[in-house]
Amino acid sequence: MDKPAVVVLFGGRSSEHSISSATAGGVLRAINRDRFGVIPVGITRDGVFVLEDDDPDKFALDAAHLPEVVDNGTRIVWPEGGADRTLRVRLADGSVEPIGEVDVVLPILHGLHGEDGTVQGFFDTLGLPYAGGGVLDSALCMDKHFMKIVLQAAGVAVSPWVTVTRARWAADPEAIRADAAALGEPVFVKPARAGSSVGVSKVHDASELDDALALAFAEDDKVLIETAIVGREVEVAVLEGRGGGATRASLPGEIVLTTREFYDFEGKYLGGDGAEVVCPADLTDDEIAAIQRLGVEAFDAVGGRGLARVDFFLTPEGLYVNELNTMPGFTPISMFPKCWLASGMTYPELISELVDTALERTA
Repeated sequence: MDKPAVVVLFGGRSSEHSISSATAGGVLRAINRDRFGVIPVGITRDGVFVLEDDDPDKFALDAAHLPEVVDNGTRIVWPEGGADRTLRVRLADGSVEPIGEVDVVLPILHGLHGEDGTVQGFFDTLGLPYAGGGVLDSALCMDKHFMKIVLQAAGVAVSPWVTVTRARWAADPEAIRADAAALGEPVFVKPARAGSSVGVSKVHDASELDDALALAFAEDDKVLIETAIVGREVEVAVLEGRGGGATRASLPGEIVLTTREFYDFEGKYLGGDGAEVVCPADLTDDEIAAIQRLGVEAFDAVGGRGLARVDFFLTPEGLYVNELNTMPGFTPISMFPKCWLASGMTYPELISELVDTALERTA
């Protein structure tokens, strides 16, 4: 190609496969084709890498039919390592054809086997540049238990919690119920390593705890029980600094809940009523500055690279970090792009920013 070749990598084995695929639809539609050559690579739910159609409409977000990557018979053959950056495809008839040299991979993967450092380590081993988080920050932020420990060590306030393993729940459920009771009511129960609010429940009293844990354990064998913080849900989008510069934070946005108890999967992606994404949020200058400052502090504390969305609870007592997402929702209607749009950066410019940062880091 006569311009940098970008592999847009999406789908994957996690429960957020369809959201990743929908993100790909937005990215394929908006990426600057005058600057970048695009190679769409999908990962099926079984973990098969296939060469996909360069068709944004194929992966449009439709609540009635969520997009997904299906096995089309092709197989991506990754470069062999060393100085080799040639991407190849094995066709259904067994023949292998070169696609071109890869300049950067844009992994828009959510959840396990994509946002947790595994695919990042794969590309590090091959020597392929990639956009977004690295191995350490991706792994830390994917696991909410360790993310909280790191943030606490850095002096960043997080909501009180206990971590429960499947083995401990099976061995001593009464001790877990006592730990949960000590956090007060209500509490949130969530898988330690999942996103998009999959497997998350709000538990109003002890009678709901067992079912909530069962739902969370269906996603992960490690689960968090957290105190429900009463406050405004505000979020800030963060980008790695360019050219050795400081980490950058957008104007904050807010999740405004009306009839929905929390911002669940339906509210995020399926057009469910009762939740609205507002950006910029209606905040004072001091609140904006504090949110931006703490967002940068949290990002730097986990060794952040590329991008993240930092989620907060804003309370009369101050700010609590809820979590960091190293590959946040990136559809055109998601909070991360909306925050940068409100801050003066378009969606195509944001995609270019991620690719350019990766290219710059490699150079």
